[in-house]
Amino acid sequence: MDIFHITDQQAMEYHEVSCGLPTEGFLWIDVTRDEIAVDVEAWRDEIAHITGVAIYDLHLTDIMNLTHPSYFDSTNDYEMVVFRKLEMSAKTPESDSVNAANTLKKIPTALSKLLTQPVTFVVMDRAVITVHVAGSKTIQTARVKLLEHRGKAGSNSRHGRLPTSPQDWMLRLLNAMVDQYLDLRQPLTHQIDRWQRALLNPSRPFKDWIVLLDARIALRKLDHLCDEQHDALQELRDHIIDTYQTKEDSRDKDLLLVRINDVIEHIGRVLNNARRLESSLESAVQIHFSAMSHRTSEIMRTLTVITALFMPLTLITGIFGMNFDAMPLLKEKTGFWLTMGFMAVIVIGLLAFFRRKRYLEDQ
Repeated sequence: MDIFHITDQQAMEYHEVSCGLPTEGFLWIDVTRDEIAVDVEAWRDEIAHITGVAIYDLHLTDIMNLTHPSYFDSTNDYEMVVFRKLEMSAKTPESDSVNAANTLKKIPTALSKLLTQPVTFVVMDRAVITVHVAGSKTIQTARVKLLEHRGKAGSNSRHGRLPTSPQDWMLRLLNAMVDQYLDLRQPLTHQIDRWQRALLNPSRPFKDWIVLLDARIALRKLDHLCDEQHDALQELRDHIIDTYQTKEDSRDKDLLLVRINDVIEHIGRVLNNARRLESSLESAVQIHFSAMSHRTSEIMRTLTVITALFMPLTLITGIFGMNFDAMPLLKEKTGFWLTMGFMAVIVIGLLAFFRRKRYLEDQ
């Protein structure tokens, strides 16, 4: 567990756990689920010792749940936000290595990055707790930037100001997590474009239908994921509006609303992009089947024209194949050539008729 003391001027890391909250600024307590799993009750007692707030049992269960969806809840002592972020760590647990390998074989590279993990924020008056799995690159990057700001407190730093409240710091971390989804727009779009070209390629039949189905399922999960994130942050926004009611808090309230509206707008962009990609994929499949139907119609038209050409010829050969002794042209020396010429005239006449009716033109 790592503890950071953040003020308006600097941010420093505590190497020893202190008792109580600071008189200035707030604390950021960063912990992984593996550290909590060692002794859940001891960790809760330690948090209560530092902040003076005890986390409820049901919320503690939600914190340790790796499959929990995004949601928001509040109590008299703290607010809790669960947000599912992209799994950016390169390591896979040994217990899930076989399943992960099979999943990555089915799903293309761009869509395999849609694996998510929950990050829990517990926001108090003077402290914010983040709980995540080990190896979160977003949290590591935020820690590095936060500590780098310490040495630039007395200068005109272009890295922006430090967070002024636990809610402000939580929204900054959430914004960084949502930006990871925005970074996937280009590779996902390129992947969909490749599938569209493959679906409409007449020289090579498309065979990766299972991969295409897995991609559609992944995009649908991204759609549901964004809906859950949007609902959770919308509830957080309503809570901030209801909580900050005095004029003294109006500026802090406006700053928080600006940040949370920005995060919600980013989630909306990810949601719209996911729906657009899913719609493009479905449209490409529909165009593929339309093209297949068109090619089938062209083949049937060609076969119909050939059948129509040979029908009168078959009739003539059938008539001259009847077992009668006396038939016109049967015993004449020029009978064969007259019949062949008449059949050729019929074929030429039918071809001219079909061309006039545009039956032979490529549509």
